Amino acid sequence: MRLVDLKLKNYRNCKDLKLNADSNKILIIGKNAQGKTNILESIYFLSALKSPRTANNIELINFDTEKVEINSCIIKADTSVELEFTYDREKKRELKINGIKSRPKDFKSVLKTVLFSTTDLLLLRGNPSDRRDWLDRAISQVYPAYDDRLSKYDKIRIQKNNFLKGYLKSGNLDEALLDVFNEQLVITGSNIIFLRKKFLNEIEAIACEKHRIISKTEELKINYDCNFLIDEYEVDDIAEAFKKSLTERRTEEIRRGQSCVGPHRDDIVFFINDCEAVKFASQGQQRTIVLALKLSELDIITEKTGDEPILLLDDVLAELDDIRQNYLLKSINDNTQTIITSVDTVLFENEFLKDVLIYNIENGKIV
Repeated sequence: MRLVDLKLKNYRNCKDLKLNADSNKILIIGKNAQGKTNILESIYFLSALKSPRTANNIELINFDTEKVEINSCIIKADTSVELEFTYDREKKRELKINGIKSRPKDFKSVLKTVLFSTTDLLLLRGNPSDRRDWLDRAISQVYPAYDDRLSKYDKIRIQKNNFLKGYLKSGNLDEALLDVFNEQLVITGSNIIFLRKKFLNEIEAIACEKHRIISKTEELKINYDCNFLIDEYEVDDIAEAFKKSLTERRTEEIRRGQSCVGPHRDDIVFFINDCEAVKFASQGQQRTIVLALKLSELDIITEKTGDEPILLLDDVLAELDDIRQNYLLKSINDNTQTIITSVDTVLFENEFLKDVLIYNIENGKIV
């Protein structure tokens, strides 16, 4: 899989940008706030229909305009595919594949990407929601229907929360309706937890080996932290434990007016030599973990889908030391199209730059 070209119209500060991407390695050079990250964000957006930087698509539209457009040509399985996305300030969205209107599910299934940015380097020290979002984005690249499960679960959870808040105001509680909400959460949430645990186990197997190569002697372990699970479970077992926990904490949820149990509360915990990484690991050790995770994500998407994702590296090399920089660049498969942003070319060896297509960006324009 490869990106052939990219056209941005009124995408943040890129009012009219055209990028020829027909190369395995592309380097985009520019100072801060010139639009480097916007380019990578737009490519990622085509694969996920969401930005890693904002939940509000209005923010993608240039301040002085009414509509944003992203157009690209992708080569997938030796076939050319054109993707078109438009969004206006009235929140009207249009998706097209080869000029034909498309459903979000079909649109997201075309392009696969792995984004590695400086924000990702803070993954271990971030909030549990950051780690859940990382895992959910990775799973969605392999299982597009997973997004629908997340949306369904969130919709039910919000309805339940509104119902409980209504009780706090009125004092009238419909116990039967609460049971219905809980039953629906158990069905949807148990499948989410099962897929998360399964996918995380598969990522762990790959990441541990990559982590060992970089660190030489350290052993990486990854745990899915769900407060009502202890051992490995099948979906039915997870559902039973989920249901039991909801029963045990029913009074607490009613008193607090919110859902206190479920995958929206879970976390991912990393260990180095059996010590919790966020508490005991150095910054360099934590970055090694994230590097191993991202490269593993690349491998697992390729293995599961048969498509080689596009690797997007956003200013991340400047934050890595020489050992981790070299490992990252040498780990990239020759068949993996890689698009890198950087403030200059100093970090790259001459040998690496030989086959790289280099662009300079200034004020949202390729110069």
